[in-house]
Amino acid sequence: MTLRIDIAGLPAERLRFAASPLAELTAMLHVLAEPGHHPQLAGWAGDVWTALRPEPAERLREAEFLWRSSQADFLLPARPRPTLAEELDDVDRIDDERCVTAALVTTCGSNRVHFGARSPLTDARARERALDLAQSRGALQEAFAERLLADPAAVRARVRDTLEQCAESFFDAAWAGVAVRLATDLRRKNDLLKRQGIGAALASVSDAVTLAPDGDCIVVDKLQDKATAAHGTGVTFIPSVFGRPHLVAVHAPGWQPVVQYPVAEESSAEPVSPETVSLDTVTLRLRALSHPVRLRLLRTLARGPHTNRELAHAWELTPPEVSRHLAVLRRAGLLTARRHGRYVRYTLDLPALTALGSDLLAAVLR
Repeated sequence: MTLRIDIAGLPAERLRFAASPLAELTAMLHVLAEPGHHPQLAGWAGDVWTALRPEPAERLREAEFLWRSSQADFLLPARPRPTLAEELDDVDRIDDERCVTAALVTTCGSNRVHFGARSPLTDARARERALDLAQSRGALQEAFAERLLADPAAVRARVRDTLEQCAESFFDAAWAGVAVRLATDLRRKNDLLKRQGIGAALASVSDAVTLAPDGDCIVVDKLQDKATAAHGTGVTFIPSVFGRPHLVAVHAPGWQPVVQYPVAEESSAEPVSPETVSLDTVTLRLRALSHPVRLRLLRTLARGPHTNRELAHAWELTPPEVSRHLAVLRRAGLLTARRHGRYVRYTLDLPALTALGSDLLAAVLR
C-alpha cells in the first residue's frame, strides 16, 4: 500500500527541497481544525482560537474543508516562494477548472473525487455528483460546494482574504518562530542531495519515503495504492513543523508531485500515557487491524467522520463489504457511530488507537 512517484530519467536538480509559507499555513489550519491529531500543539491551537476575532474564526470554519481531512492541492505549491503573498498570487493564476476541482476533492471527502472529462462547472451530472457527495459530509460542506460552483471567483477571493487575515492574526508570528528550524532542515537535505544523492536525501525525509532499488521511483508508504509521474516537472519536498505527524502528498493528475514532510523534533517530550486496556481488548484490536482493508478504512476515518457510502466510494468497495469491516472495528472499540439526519457517520477513537502504539497511530495519520 504505497504511493509511487515515477522519476525515471529525472535529473537530480529536479528534486527540490524548499520551504513554503502557504504550505505551513495550511498545516497550521489543519491543526486548528483537527487538534486531536496534534496533542503537542493543543495549547497553541487553543490560544489561537481564543485570540481570533469572530469574523475570521467563522471564516475558518466555513472553509475548513480545504485543509481538515486532506489539503487542497493548490495549497501545497510545487514552486514555493519566499512570501505568502507571492504564493497566493500564484494560486490566483490557476484557472477555475483546476482550482474548483481541487477544492471539491476536499469538500466532498478526504479521498480523490474523479470527475473524468466532465467539469462540475459546466456538466450537470458532474455538478450533481459533487453536490451529492458534499451533502453527505454535512450542511456546511454542501453550502460551501454550492457557493463554489455558483461563483468560483467570489469564493476564491474570499478564501484568499481569509488566509491573509490568518497571516495578520497568527501566521506571521508562528512563521517567524519556525523559520530557523525549516532553514536548518533544508540545509541538511540539500547537502545530502548534493553529496550523497537522491537515496540519502529521501532517507532523511522519513522512514516512510524510500528510493526503489532501480532508482526510478520514489515510494511513499501511505496506506493507499496510487501512482504518479514527475517527468519533466520534478518533485518538490516541503518541510513542516506544524505538519507532524502527517506526510502529505500531491499526486492528482495534472499536478506536479509535492510531498510535505515533518521536520525532526527538537527534543523528545515525555510520552503521553495511553489508556489501560485488557489483554482481551488488545487482542481483539490487533485482530481487527490485521486486515489491509480495515487499515485503509481507518486511514480515512482518522481524517474525520465518514459514512458507509463515502468509505465504499473512496476505496471502491460495496456498502455491505464496508459494513462488515466496520462491524469488526466497532466490536474492537476502535470506532463510534453517530446519526446525523439520514446519515450515520463513523468516527475513529484516536485514544484507543494510540493505546496500541504511537507508531501505529503515526502510520494511520501519515
